[in-house]
Amino acid sequence: MKAKELYGLLDRYVNHLASERGASPHTIDAYSRDILEFIKYIEDGSPHFLKRENVESYMGYLRDKGKKVRSIVRGLSALRGFFNFLLGEGIIKENPMEDLEVPRFKLPIPEVLSEEEMLSLLETQEDRKTSIRDKTILELLYATGLRVSELIQLKKSDINLEGGFLIASGKRSKERVVPLGEYSRKAVKEYLEQEKPIGPYLFPNRQGGKLTRQTVWKIIRKYGAKIERGHISPHTIRHTFATHLLEGGADLRSVQLLLGHEDISTTQIYTHIDRKRLKEVHKKYHPRG
Repeated sequence: MKAKELYGLLDRYVNHLASERGASPHTIDAYSRDILEFIKYIEDGSPHFLKRENVESYMGYLRDKGKKVRSIVRGLSALRGFFNFLLGEGIIKENPMEDLEVPRFKLPIPEVLSEEEMLSLLETQEDRKTSIRDKTILELLYATGLRVSELIQLKKSDINLEGGFLIASGKRSKERVVPLGEYSRKAVKEYLEQEKPIGPYLFPNRQGGKLTRQTVWKIIRKYGAKIERGHISPHTIRHTFATHLLEGGADLRSVQLLLGHEDISTTQIYTHIDRKRLKEVHKKYHPRG
Protein backbone atom coordinates (compact mmCIF):
# COMPACT_ATOMS: atom_id res chain seq x y z
CA MET A 1 0.00 0.00 0.00
CA LYS A 2 1.27 3.45 -0.88
CA ALA A 3 1.63 5.88 1.95
CA LYS A 4 -0.41 8.57 0.22
CA GLU A 5 -3.44 6.26 0.20
CA LEU A 6 -3.48 6.43 3.97
CA TYR A 7 -4.57 10.07 3.99
CA GLY A 8 -8.01 9.22 2.59
CA LEU A 9 -8.28 6.20 4.86
CA LEU A 10 -7.51 8.39 7.85
CA ASP A 11 -10.55 10.52 6.96
CA ARG A 12 -12.68 7.38 7.00
CA TYR A 13 -11.22 6.37 10.35
CA VAL A 14 -11.94 9.80 11.83
CA ASN A 15 -15.57 9.51 10.70
CA HIS A 16 -15.70 6.04 12.26
CA LEU A 17 -14.37 7.36 15.58
CA ALA A 18 -16.89 10.19 15.63
CA SER A 19 -20.03 8.42 14.41
CA GLU A 20 -19.61 4.85 15.65
CA ARG A 21 -17.26 5.08 18.61
CA GLY A 22 -18.52 8.41 19.95
CA ALA A 23 -14.98 9.69 20.47
CA SER A 24 -14.59 13.25 21.73
CA PRO A 25 -13.19 16.01 19.47
CA HIS A 26 -10.12 16.12 21.74
CA THR A 27 -9.46 12.38 21.26
CA ILE A 28 -10.01 12.56 17.51
CA ASP A 29 -7.65 15.52 17.20
CA ALA A 30 -4.91 13.75 19.21
CA TYR A 31 -5.26 10.50 17.24
CA SER A 32 -5.25 12.36 13.92
CA ARG A 33 -2.02 14.21 14.79
CA ASP A 34 -0.27 10.99 15.80
CA ILE A 35 -1.37 9.07 12.69
CA LEU A 36 -0.56 11.95 10.35
CA GLU A 37 2.95 12.14 11.77
CA PHE A 38 3.44 8.44 10.99
CA ILE A 39 2.05 8.76 7.45
CA LYS A 40 4.33 11.70 6.75
CA TYR A 41 7.30 9.72 8.08
CA ILE A 42 6.81 6.67 5.87
CA GLU A 43 5.89 8.85 2.88
CA ASP A 44 9.27 10.54 3.13
CA GLY A 45 11.25 7.36 3.73
CA SER A 46 9.42 4.41 2.18
CA PRO A 47 6.47 5.63 0.15
CA HIS A 48 5.45 2.31 -1.41
CA PHE A 49 5.08 0.05 1.61
CA LEU A 50 3.20 -0.35 4.86
CA LYS A 51 5.03 -3.02 6.80
CA ARG A 52 6.09 -3.89 10.32
CA GLU A 53 9.54 -2.51 9.54
CA ASN A 54 7.97 0.90 8.94
CA VAL A 55 6.49 0.92 12.43
CA GLU A 56 9.72 -0.32 14.05
CA SER A 57 11.81 2.36 12.34
CA TYR A 58 9.18 4.95 13.24
CA MET A 59 9.55 4.03 16.92
CA GLY A 60 13.29 4.64 16.61
CA TYR A 61 12.60 7.94 14.88
CA LEU A 62 10.37 9.10 17.75
CA ARG A 63 13.00 8.13 20.33
CA ASP A 64 15.69 10.00 18.37
CA LYS A 65 13.46 13.08 18.37
CA GLY A 66 13.50 12.95 22.17
CA LYS A 67 9.82 12.08 22.54
CA LYS A 68 8.82 10.97 26.02
CA VAL A 69 7.78 7.35 26.50
CA ARG A 70 4.24 8.43 27.34
CA SER A 71 3.90 10.28 24.00
CA ILE A 72 5.37 7.34 22.07
CA VAL A 73 2.98 4.87 23.71
CA ARG A 74 0.01 7.15 23.00
CA GLY A 75 1.04 7.52 19.35
CA LEU A 76 1.50 3.78 18.89
CA SER A 77 -1.89 3.17 20.50
CA ALA A 78 -3.48 5.50 17.94
CA LEU A 79 -1.71 3.63 15.13
CA ARG A 80 -2.82 0.25 16.42
CA GLY A 81 -6.45 1.39 16.44
CA PHE A 82 -6.09 2.78 12.91
CA PHE A 83 -4.58 -0.47 11.61
CA ASN A 84 -7.25 -2.56 13.32
CA PHE A 85 -9.86 -0.44 11.56
CA LEU A 86 -8.16 -1.02 8.19
CA LEU A 87 -7.98 -4.73 8.95
CA GLY A 88 -11.66 -4.86 9.84
CA GLU A 89 -12.53 -3.05 6.61
CA GLY A 90 -10.54 -5.58 4.58
CA ILE A 91 -8.14 -2.90 3.35
CA ILE A 92 -5.06 -4.64 4.79
CA LYS A 93 -4.56 -8.36 5.41
CA GLU A 94 -2.66 -8.07 8.68
CA ASN A 95 -1.94 -5.46 11.32
CA PRO A 96 1.75 -4.48 11.00
CA MET A 97 1.78 -3.92 14.77
CA GLU A 98 0.67 -7.48 15.61
CA ASP A 99 2.86 -8.80 18.46
CA LEU A 100 5.05 -5.72 18.20
CA GLU A 101 6.79 -4.97 21.51
CA VAL A 102 6.16 -1.35 22.43
CA PRO A 103 7.95 0.72 25.10
CA ARG A 104 6.64 0.21 28.60
CA PHE A 105 5.22 3.28 30.26
CA LYS A 106 4.77 3.18 34.01
CA LEU A 107 1.78 5.24 35.02
CA PRO A 108 2.27 7.41 38.11
CA ILE A 109 0.57 6.04 41.21
CA PRO A 110 -2.14 8.50 42.25
CA GLU A 111 -2.03 10.08 45.69
CA VAL A 112 -4.69 8.72 48.04
CA LEU A 113 -5.80 9.14 51.62
CA SER A 114 -5.60 6.32 54.13
CA GLU A 115 -8.85 5.07 55.66
CA GLU A 116 -7.99 6.94 58.86
CA GLU A 117 -7.33 10.19 56.99
CA MET A 118 -10.54 9.84 54.98
CA LEU A 119 -12.61 9.24 58.11
CA SER A 120 -10.98 12.25 59.78
CA LEU A 121 -11.86 14.36 56.74
CA LEU A 122 -15.50 13.22 56.87
CA GLU A 123 -15.79 13.83 60.60
CA THR A 124 -14.25 17.34 60.55
CA GLN A 125 -16.86 19.93 61.46
CA GLU A 126 -17.29 23.57 60.47
CA ASP A 127 -19.94 26.12 61.37
CA ARG A 128 -23.49 24.87 60.88
CA LYS A 129 -24.24 27.10 57.89
CA THR A 130 -21.79 25.28 55.64
CA SER A 131 -21.04 22.03 57.44
CA ILE A 132 -24.17 20.09 56.38
CA ARG A 133 -23.66 20.89 52.70
CA ASP A 134 -19.90 20.37 52.85
CA LYS A 135 -20.24 17.09 54.76
CA THR A 136 -22.70 15.84 52.14
CA ILE A 137 -20.34 16.78 49.31
CA LEU A 138 -17.47 14.93 50.98
CA GLU A 139 -19.63 11.88 51.75
CA LEU A 140 -20.91 11.70 48.16
CA LEU A 141 -17.47 12.05 46.60
CA TYR A 142 -16.07 9.28 48.77
CA ALA A 143 -19.14 7.04 48.42
CA THR A 144 -19.36 7.29 44.63
CA GLY A 145 -15.99 8.36 43.19
CA LEU A 146 -17.72 11.06 41.13
CA ARG A 147 -15.71 13.55 39.14
CA VAL A 148 -16.18 17.12 40.38
CA SER A 149 -17.86 17.97 37.05
CA GLU A 150 -20.38 15.17 37.67
CA LEU A 151 -21.00 16.28 41.25
CA ILE A 152 -21.84 19.90 40.45
CA GLN A 153 -24.34 18.96 37.74
CA LEU A 154 -26.20 16.46 39.94
CA LYS A 155 -29.89 17.30 40.19
CA LYS A 156 -32.19 16.35 43.01
CA SER A 157 -34.07 14.18 40.53
CA ASP A 158 -30.86 12.19 39.94
CA ILE A 159 -30.91 10.91 43.53
CA ASN A 160 -32.99 7.88 44.54
CA LEU A 161 -32.60 7.55 48.30
CA GLU A 162 -35.13 4.73 48.61
CA GLY A 163 -33.42 2.70 45.90
CA GLY A 164 -29.96 3.65 47.14
CA PHE A 165 -28.43 4.98 43.94
CA LEU A 166 -27.82 8.09 41.86
CA ILE A 167 -27.56 8.73 38.12
CA ALA A 168 -24.26 10.35 37.16
CA SER A 169 -23.83 12.09 33.82
CA GLY A 170 -20.23 11.52 32.77
CA LYS A 171 -18.11 12.46 29.79
CA ARG A 172 -20.06 13.08 26.57
CA SER A 173 -23.28 12.94 28.67
CA LYS A 174 -23.00 9.16 29.18
CA GLU A 175 -25.08 8.18 32.19
CA ARG A 176 -24.26 5.49 34.73
CA VAL A 177 -25.91 4.20 37.89
CA VAL A 178 -23.79 4.52 41.02
CA PRO A 179 -24.81 2.88 44.33
CA LEU A 180 -25.17 4.92 47.51
CA GLY A 181 -24.17 3.50 50.87
CA GLU A 182 -25.83 4.01 54.23
CA TYR A 183 -23.72 7.01 55.28
CA SER A 184 -24.07 8.93 52.02
CA ARG A 185 -27.84 8.30 51.88
CA LYS A 186 -28.19 9.56 55.44
CA ALA A 187 -26.08 12.64 54.68
CA VAL A 188 -28.12 13.52 51.56
CA LYS A 189 -31.43 12.98 53.38
CA GLU A 190 -30.37 15.24 56.26
CA TYR A 191 -29.05 17.88 53.86
CA LEU A 192 -32.27 17.96 51.79
CA GLU A 193 -34.49 18.14 54.88
CA GLN A 194 -32.52 20.85 56.69
CA GLU A 195 -31.15 23.00 53.88
CA LYS A 196 -34.02 22.65 51.36
CA PRO A 197 -31.82 23.65 48.38
CA ILE A 198 -33.58 25.87 45.83
CA GLY A 199 -33.79 25.03 42.14
CA PRO A 200 -33.15 21.71 40.39
CA TYR A 201 -29.52 21.16 41.43
CA LEU A 202 -28.58 19.13 44.47
CA PHE A 203 -25.86 21.63 45.39
CA PRO A 204 -26.98 25.01 44.05
CA ASN A 205 -25.22 28.32 44.40
CA ARG A 206 -27.03 31.31 45.94
CA GLN A 207 -28.86 31.99 42.69
CA GLY A 208 -30.03 28.39 42.26
CA GLY A 209 -27.52 27.54 39.55
CA LYS A 210 -24.65 25.05 39.66
CA LEU A 211 -21.77 25.38 42.08
CA THR A 212 -18.46 26.05 40.36
CA ARG A 213 -15.63 23.55 40.30
CA GLN A 214 -13.51 26.09 42.15
CA THR A 215 -16.00 26.19 45.03
CA VAL A 216 -15.78 22.41 45.49
CA TRP A 217 -11.97 22.57 45.34
CA LYS A 218 -11.97 25.27 48.06
CA ILE A 219 -14.25 23.18 50.28
CA ILE A 220 -12.01 20.14 50.04
CA ARG A 221 -8.84 22.16 50.54
CA LYS A 222 -10.34 23.84 53.62
CA TYR A 223 -11.23 20.53 55.24
CA GLY A 224 -7.97 18.95 54.09
CA ALA A 225 -6.03 21.68 55.90
CA LYS A 226 -7.77 20.71 59.14
CA ILE A 227 -6.28 17.21 58.93
CA GLU A 228 -2.98 18.65 57.66
CA ARG A 229 -3.63 17.50 54.09
CA GLY A 230 -4.51 20.86 52.56
CA HIS A 231 -3.18 19.96 49.10
CA ILE A 232 -5.85 17.34 48.39
CA SER A 233 -8.36 17.78 45.56
CA PRO A 234 -11.65 16.19 44.40
CA HIS A 235 -9.58 13.81 42.30
CA THR A 236 -7.67 12.72 45.42
CA ILE A 237 -10.97 11.54 46.89
CA ARG A 238 -11.88 9.83 43.58
CA HIS A 239 -8.55 7.96 43.68
CA THR A 240 -9.14 7.15 47.35
CA PHE A 241 -12.58 5.71 46.53
CA ALA A 242 -11.10 3.40 43.88
CA THR A 243 -8.11 2.39 46.00
CA HIS A 244 -10.17 1.51 49.06
CA LEU A 245 -12.55 -0.59 46.93
CA LEU A 246 -9.66 -2.57 45.45
CA GLU A 247 -8.01 -3.00 48.82
CA GLY A 248 -11.33 -4.29 50.12
CA GLY A 249 -11.50 -6.97 47.42
CA ALA A 250 -13.30 -5.35 44.46
CA ASP A 251 -12.18 -6.36 40.97
CA LEU A 252 -10.75 -3.91 38.46
CA ARG A 253 -13.67 -4.25 36.03
CA SER A 254 -16.22 -3.27 38.70
CA VAL A 255 -14.13 -0.25 39.67
CA GLN A 256 -13.92 0.73 36.00
CA LEU A 257 -17.73 0.75 35.73
CA LEU A 258 -18.16 2.71 38.96
CA LEU A 259 -15.63 5.35 37.87
CA GLY A 260 -17.19 5.64 34.43
CA HIS A 261 -13.96 4.82 32.57
CA GLU A 262 -14.67 3.85 28.97
CA ASP A 263 -11.45 1.87 28.66
CA ILE A 264 -10.06 -0.54 31.25
CA SER A 265 -6.58 0.80 30.46
CA THR A 266 -7.54 4.06 32.19
CA THR A 267 -8.33 2.14 35.37
CA GLN A 268 -5.01 0.31 35.24
CA ILE A 269 -3.28 3.04 37.24
CA TYR A 270 -4.67 1.05 40.17
CA THR A 271 -3.23 -2.33 39.14
CA HIS A 272 -0.43 -2.03 41.69
CA ILE A 273 -3.11 -2.40 44.35
CA ASP A 274 -4.69 -5.37 42.56
CA ARG A 275 -1.30 -7.08 42.21
CA LYS A 276 -0.49 -6.48 45.88
CA ARG A 277 -3.80 -8.03 46.93
CA LEU A 278 -3.28 -11.04 44.65
CA LYS A 279 0.14 -11.65 46.20
CA GLU A 280 -1.40 -11.53 49.67
CA VAL A 281 -4.16 -13.96 48.66
CA HIS A 282 -1.59 -16.31 47.09
CA LYS A 283 0.61 -16.20 50.17
CA LYS A 284 -2.33 -16.81 52.50
CA TYR A 285 -4.07 -19.63 50.64
CA HIS A 286 -1.50 -21.42 48.48
CA PRO A 287 0.05 -24.43 50.23
CA ARG A 288 3.48 -23.30 49.12
CA GLY A 289 2.75 -19.61 49.64
